[in-house]
Amino acid sequence: MYLIAFLGGLLTVLSPCILPVVPFLFAGANRRRSSILLTLGGMALTFALISSLAVVSSEWVIQASNTGRQVALLVMIAFALALISARIGDWLTRPLVLLGNRLDADNRKTAGSTGSILLGVATGLLWAPCAGPILGVILTGAMLQGANAHTSLLLLAYGAGSALALGTLIFAGRGLVNRLKPSIPFTGWFRRGAGVAVLAAAAVIATGADKTLLAGSSSEGVASVENSVLENVPKVVDYLVSKVRADSMQNDSKGAMPSLSGAVQWLNSPEPSAESLRGKVVLVDFWTYDCINCQHTLPYVKDWAQKYQKDGLVVIGVHTPEYGYERIIDNVKAQVRKLGITYPVAIDNDYAIWRHFDNQYWPAHYLIDAKGQVRYSHFGEGRYEAQEQMIRQLLEEAKAPAA
Repeated sequence: MYLIAFLGGLLTVLSPCILPVVPFLFAGANRRRSSILLTLGGMALTFALISSLAVVSSEWVIQASNTGRQVALLVMIAFALALISARIGDWLTRPLVLLGNRLDADNRKTAGSTGSILLGVATGLLWAPCAGPILGVILTGAMLQGANAHTSLLLLAYGAGSALALGTLIFAGRGLVNRLKPSIPFTGWFRRGAGVAVLAAAAVIATGADKTLLAGSSSEGVASVENSVLENVPKVVDYLVSKVRADSMQNDSKGAMPSLSGAVQWLNSPEPSAESLRGKVVLVDFWTYDCINCQHTLPYVKDWAQKYQKDGLVVIGVHTPEYGYERIIDNVKAQVRKLGITYPVAIDNDYAIWRHFDNQYWPAHYLIDAKGQVRYSHFGEGRYEAQEQMIRQLLEEAKAPAA
């Protein structure tokens, strides 16, 4: 499983979700090799730590995660300004320089190393990779079992794979830069351009515009590759193939609809009762607001809710958080309003409904027929026509007279 996690991290570099943090890392491509490695290591370690703590529901953990992202943005802005202006850079680094002058040469090197690690830590706090099949399996295990050494090591392996892939690109770009240096006055404008890119990336993340920019992208291709990895690693075939298979088109019942109880709060309506759902076709959508894959599927879910409501379709959103800041109820409420979601949404911060459905993935769609039987499930993006076809089929069955 550690090998699978590592390979999943390597594949992250192909996902559009990595784009917002790329300027932060490439801005330091002209630094020493050791500094780049420290930055990448800090990113991997911070991602593993924050993701491990994300499954802890303590209020201080949630607030610390949210505050950490804000501090990371400030660090990135300071880093960008230092790249743009040498004078600002001198002013920002003056405390470290004064400290280094009081210490010996070895400790001055330590001060520079600390700066590289801090840059990696800030990047790790801001990086929220797409929860594809591999990361979804790891996080699901953490949610069900709680934070433990095994899941933390899996997350670290995932982060290490991502760091290796990014590091390979950075060092390759660094080699190209070194070849160009003798022929053009490269260093000055490259540094300032990198600073502008970092500043722009920080602004995009701070305003949430990264979600808008990535809305037109898709991780479906990367997810299919990750599924292939899961299916072809011998030690985990028997367990994982059944857990992350994209969809099931079986028309036979897969059991009664699991309970919707356990949400900490319901938005847009009270908790739907069994009586209110009787005779209805129900679509249960597991999602979380900062998941790019979920943002891609959401327009289709909203369209189905509006198009087929009069025919007897009931859509229920189950917001199960992936990261700590997604547990903050006010954040969820604001996103539900912003996204124009009008159907009932359960805030599943304790993963109660997630456990009832034995779910493993974001997003996940479950279709329940008018008799209360689960008839169809689909995980991830894609196959929208097939899903809509199944909705129509179940609605037609509901209208048919009883035999």
